Amino acid sequence: MTTSGKGYRSRTRKKLRKRLREKFTVTRFLQEFKTSEKVIINPDPFSQKAMPHVRFKGKVGTVKEKRGRAYVITVKTGKREKEITARPEHLKPLQVSE
Repeated sequence: MTTSGKGYRSRTRKKLRKRLREKFTVTRFLQEFKTSEKVIINPDPFSQKAMPHVRFKGKVGTVKEKRGRAYVITVKTGKREKEITARPEHLKPLQVSE
């Protein structure tokens, strides 16, 4: 048997799958976020630029700053806070129900 791959997108065949109706929309690319706004990380396989790692899929983070076209997001993983750079097509605003 051969050894399994250890690349950046290994074991993501089903995690990064999109259905036909969920595919590319322009509004995802054009969204704007403010500093200290809560967002959900949802990597879009259509665009690979500034795509966060799949381990952060579904995590909630806060926008720290805008860096070029991308945003720097702080996510708490365990005891540490990590900074992730992601473009707006990989982020969704958190809908808070009242």
